[in-house]
Amino acid sequence: MNQASALAQTLGRAQQAMLAQSFAQTLAILQSCRDPAAAASVQFHKLHGEALRRLSRPQDAITALMQALALRPDDCEAYLQLAFAFQSLQMPREAAECFQTIALLQPDSVMAQGYRAHGDQQAVQWQHYESNLRELLQALRKKPAEANDEFAVPFALIGLPHDPSDLLKAARLSSNFLCRGIRPLPPRQPAPRQDNKRLRVGYLSADFHAHATAALLVQVLESHDRNRFEILLFSHGPDDGSALRQRIGRACERFIDVSDGDLATLAQRIRQEEVDLLIDLKGHTANSRFAALAYRPAPVQAAWLGFPGSSGADFIDYIIGDPITTPLTDAQFYTEKIAQLPRCYQPNDGMRLCERTGAKIRRADLGLPEQALVLLSAHPVYKITPPLFASWMEILQRVPQAVLWQLSGGAAVDAQLRIQAQALGIAKERLIFAPKLDMQAHQERLAAADLALDSWPCNGHTTTSDALAAGTPVLTLQGPGFSNRVAASLLSNCGLSELICDNAQAYIDKACDLARQPELRAELRQRLLRQRDMLFDGRRFARELEALYLRMWEQALTGRAPAALPAQPFSAQPFSAQPARNSD
Repeated sequence: MNQASALAQTLGRAQQAMLAQSFAQTLAILQSCRDPAAAASVQFHKLHGEALRRLSRPQDAITALMQALALRPDDCEAYLQLAFAFQSLQMPREAAECFQTIALLQPDSVMAQGYRAHGDQQAVQWQHYESNLRELLQALRKKPAEANDEFAVPFALIGLPHDPSDLLKAARLSSNFLCRGIRPLPPRQPAPRQDNKRLRVGYLSADFHAHATAALLVQVLESHDRNRFEILLFSHGPDDGSALRQRIGRACERFIDVSDGDLATLAQRIRQEEVDLLIDLKGHTANSRFAALAYRPAPVQAAWLGFPGSSGADFIDYIIGDPITTPLTDAQFYTEKIAQLPRCYQPNDGMRLCERTGAKIRRADLGLPEQALVLLSAHPVYKITPPLFASWMEILQRVPQAVLWQLSGGAAVDAQLRIQAQALGIAKERLIFAPKLDMQAHQERLAAADLALDSWPCNGHTTTSDALAAGTPVLTLQGPGFSNRVAASLLSNCGLSELICDNAQAYIDKACDLARQPELRAELRQRLLRQRDMLFDGRRFARELEALYLRMWEQALTGRAPAALPAQPFSAQPFSAQPARNSD
């Protein structure tokens, strides 16, 4: 199942366009035949629909996929692509129905159960929450660890309660599937850089545009020491023409578009560029091409930032974390060796800091009541589980003057959340939805909140740093696994450790205590405004990251296998800022 999808992920945009044209021409021939219901016709309708979806034509994709399903109503691949097309059109309920159909047709499939659970979360359809989670974990645990026949949707587990060992298994199964048949390139042995040549670092991502990853990373790229490191960006994502895309393009020696070509071509390009240290920024997230690292194009390969968990791949040497998100005692949950930064694993751009105060932001302009206690949740809805939502509603019960300011998931999803609130005794007017805005406007408005409520078991990542950048304190619950410790790492590194709770009741009680103490909230905000520079310092972060890169490289140069790299106290290195020499 989903083999066609895996194949399409290896193709560049131009190839997908040619594929779509080829499918259309072939379909015209097939439809002129006497047997339009032939298996070949079904397959071409499916592939044509997938190509159209990947070319950002979801409505046309739906037409093609419905034709396939008219010929074969139980075709799971067609339902999967149909679900993705509905998601592109912001129709989560219709997507969830497609995922549910797949799970009914293939109850033993980890992928089917994963997408059903995730789809229901995105649509706030919680009536099957417990059974979805139970059936997903049952399918995952029954699957042989060496299987390579399906993608196990690791991202679905991130937003649900899970044991870290289950996430590792889902990642392993997915890497096995995505990398089937790949043979590594001839080994390239690490060698000392001659004639004072710089260490060549390559970053691979689809997110070098107006995206959270770029917003976090850009100042670090700008701050790399050009006397010691040469920075190459390998981009397989769109050029959206944004200011952030332009800024990140200037922050490297070379910005290399690798959108076209398959995984083998991508790996060959990285090898040709003689990259010493290759960093994948995607992992098991949308539009990832991390499977190119299975070809071993670089002597040292690491995962960082995009996916809060293991890749499950034996060809990635390190995962970059920190003592809180990736303690060395969790080594058993990673196929990579843990490489710890001394403070927080998440980079941040000092230019994101917002100096605006609540007095400069009129709540009325945001649809917020002036005198209410505004509790912020800027999380996507898939992170909101029924137990988490019940905790928020208990806070609202105990704090009558409070409202929940939730990032909108669209009219249908917002209506579902209000229904869930009313079922727990909370008036629907106490949920206020924030429409989606551009990144800067969104971050600036967050200063209007009194307190941000973090999500769990998957914390806010960029969501948390957005609130901190705006000067809004964040209350979190720290639990097991990378994704449940991100906010704790961020808060610890800007001096707000007292906002880290270790269980749901403590989280609820702490929120209510803060609600009753405006002077304490004001003190926390002022302390955050004074101390957040420790977190939003891309230049210092670059020095810490470079020190870790050099440790990885030294390990490889001496012929030793990758090994855990515990955090070391940061010692300043000589730094000479030189402009990037960007070229295409």
